[in-house]
Amino acid sequence: MNRRDIINDPEHGNKAEAYEAFDDIPTNPNLSRTIGDVINSRYGRRDMLKGMLGVSATTALFGTSAMIAPRQATAAGHAKGRYNFDELTWGNDEKHHIAEGYNADILLRWGDPITADAPDFDVQNQTAAAQLKQFGYNNDYVGFTALNDEGTRGLLCVNHEYTNEEVMFPGLGRQDRDGFTGMTKELVDIEMAAHGGTVVEIAQGEDGKWALVRDSQYNRRITPHSTEMTIDGPAAGHDRMKTNADPDGMTVIGTVNNCAGGMTPWGTYLMAEENFHGYFWTDVVDAEDKPDISAQPEAASMKRYGVPGRWYAWGQYHDRWNIDKEPNEPNRWGWIVEVDPRNPDAAPIKHTALGRFRHEGAETTISSSGKLVVYSGDDNRFDYMYKYVSNDSVTDENSVFGSSLLSDGTLYVARFDADGTITWMPLVHGTGPLTAENGFNSQADVMIDTRIAADLLGATPMDRPEDANPGPNGTAYIMLTNNTRRKADQVNAANPRPESSFGHIIEIREDGEDHASPKGTWSILVKCGDPTIEEVGAQWNPETSENGWFGSPDNCAIDTEGRLWISTDQGSSWGKTGKSDGLYALETEGDLRGHSKLFFRCPVGGELCGPYFHDSGETLFLAVQHPGTDGTKDFKGFERNSTFEDPATRWPDFDPAMPPRPSVVVVTKQGGGKIAI
Repeated sequence: MNRRDIINDPEHGNKAEAYEAFDDIPTNPNLSRTIGDVINSRYGRRDMLKGMLGVSATTALFGTSAMIAPRQATAAGHAKGRYNFDELTWGNDEKHHIAEGYNADILLRWGDPITADAPDFDVQNQTAAAQLKQFGYNNDYVGFTALNDEGTRGLLCVNHEYTNEEVMFPGLGRQDRDGFTGMTKELVDIEMAAHGGTVVEIAQGEDGKWALVRDSQYNRRITPHSTEMTIDGPAAGHDRMKTNADPDGMTVIGTVNNCAGGMTPWGTYLMAEENFHGYFWTDVVDAEDKPDISAQPEAASMKRYGVPGRWYAWGQYHDRWNIDKEPNEPNRWGWIVEVDPRNPDAAPIKHTALGRFRHEGAETTISSSGKLVVYSGDDNRFDYMYKYVSNDSVTDENSVFGSSLLSDGTLYVARFDADGTITWMPLVHGTGPLTAENGFNSQADVMIDTRIAADLLGATPMDRPEDANPGPNGTAYIMLTNNTRRKADQVNAANPRPESSFGHIIEIREDGEDHASPKGTWSILVKCGDPTIEEVGAQWNPETSENGWFGSPDNCAIDTEGRLWISTDQGSSWGKTGKSDGLYALETEGDLRGHSKLFFRCPVGGELCGPYFHDSGETLFLAVQHPGTDGTKDFKGFERNSTFEDPATRWPDFDPAMPPRPSVVVVTKQGGGKIAI
């Protein structure tokens, strides 16, 4: 299905769904051995075709607890585990909902002024100049770094992934579907100003409520519109990074499609550049309106990365987004960006040592051997799981913004083997096939074409790896959202569902409980979906209720107690579950391993992003993205395509003059105390 077919397909009724569809198109030609094939060889296809794993395989795959069989879900409230709250009832309506005994307050909304001189939000008269001083659109990752010892003042760091023009601007509708006929340079500039990130100071009052400190010196926007950044690491200054505007290949304007991210141990903010390919334009197309890149000097790289996507009209007004005019520009995107939230004058840095791909996130930890480790998934069907390990150990002296810890290290890609082990293979020039004979003349080439290098090493194609979070004792949890391109003849133990819409979660245990180790073991924690529908093939702990199972795990967080929390992004698949997206508490240990409970759920059409726990464990930050847009049905089941004038919900304001507004939500326990304790 080409771009025009996808955006006109009624199954993909809004831009959020169309993005999911584009993610559904694999660009990896190395599909001969998927993660499913590996698991199949480990456990055997015959056992899986019987509908259930055998006892020995179940123990190996899921741990010592028995997992739920089809049609064996139990009633809510029977399980008692590490999470102390009364489970929320599943549903889907115009509002957000939180477990009893907790508050979920709106902290920041799209358009809220964040600086002392910012104008009030006027949705009917938006300008780029105003948006550059207002909270951006589609908040995703949320991070926090404290400014005082008590943690009652701090800097909130928020990504803004993309824009939905159909509910953002009056009278416009879906522009990628309508040939961008309604777009103007003024609207494009507003979109660019609404992307990127926000850093703001927030403070907690005596009543326990958090609020924006609007006159703070730290408050600023980081955007692809006008934020200058520097480039470091192996690709900095390379010929393939040079453009007409930057003949040195050392600076770039902005960051884009910032999905998840991370915070470094020293309190800087990492922004992951995910679907950067969608922003590039070309006027050269074939008879089917598909981009023709055959004459491009970077054609092989562009094909592997899906450039150009033509999701936006930016390239019609800004040359740097048009590959016909700037063929090297895409090489400057798809990186991890470091921001110093405490110094608004410091130019953010694109760290090329962490590789170029569709980074979902960049979660960090200090390994037991003292190294900085960063986990990051490449969010596309059949792409790979990566981690970066610094060469030097973390010290007080190098724990600073721009540290060599993020420029001097080794990037690894994962191979999941049939015996239950994982091998992290180094992406280093001169190692194995990564030589000039295969097009890699330097480490810069390896990093610019990370995907192609990983193909040659024989990495394991995964089912859309998204967030990856290091846990305690050398563990890491990998969110595999779904793979709707899996064919029936690829049915196997890990993915027993053709055209799977529900995903699964893998737990990694690094050797020696050291996150820097090149070896480890892996197992499946849960296979997602409705366990009462046999053909779905979901597997949960038997104590999981009808409220607790979920589909499409996306982001995750580890709280101060070492417990795992999962947020979901079902996209158009929500119609297959009937549930809104939400936040779930997932047991990883003991007899309740694989048991899940619903804690928070989004308004209709919203995706839940950025779960982030304050160090006190008493505050949880959440981001609700694109409310009212996911799904071609509203919460009552009626077909609809949300627009500015007629959205599925007007959350969070419920003002008839205001469209839905992506917002950050702050969760606290009524009466105070740690969450779920």
